[in-house]
Amino acid sequence: MAMNNKPKVIEIISPKDMWQGPANAPVKLVEFGDYESEACAKAHEVVKKLLHAYGNQVRFNFRHFPLTQVHQRAHKAAEAAVGAGQAGKFWEMHDILFHNRKNLGSVSLKEHSKDAGVSDKHFLNRLIDSFYGWTVRTDLLEGLALGVRDVPAFFINDVPYTGKPTFDGLSKAIDEALKGKRKSPAKERA
Repeated sequence: MAMNNKPKVIEIISPKDMWQGPANAPVKLVEFGDYESEACAKAHEVVKKLLHAYGNQVRFNFRHFPLTQVHQRAHKAAEAAVGAGQAGKFWEMHDILFHNRKNLGSVSLKEHSKDAGVSDKHFLNRLIDSFYGWTVRTDLLEGLALGVRDVPAFFINDVPYTGKPTFDGLSKAIDEALKGKRKSPAKERA
């Protein structure tokens, strides 16, 4: 009888499934970043320009890598982004968090979620209970496994990008990746 009272398991949409850009884009750009990082905030502006410049040729994925020793609020901010993502508002929240990176306390995060268009009345409670904590941790662990040690860290078609995250630097790397894609369409089908 008591078996039916089990709480429903909520399937959490992982950040690795939240992309900007078309699914068939030839170049996948993945960034591991931290919402309190100034370098990531600069990279955020670069990425916006790249997505605009490359249109349908690039799709972008942001993974969480909060440097919690220097940025006490970055982990909670990442959790807030994941929470917003559950309501289909990840990218709106992503922009707002970078824009308000000096203002990431829990109450502010609730306000930011409203600005992003999230109407989940459980949002703040889930944030306080670290409901999305493991989801952020999974990103962090995957980043570490890929060799990420600092942010922003970029990967272009799964290859680590080692240059400075400038528009010119990333553009060159994307152009190279696009050239590589054009040469071997047979590999795509294999």
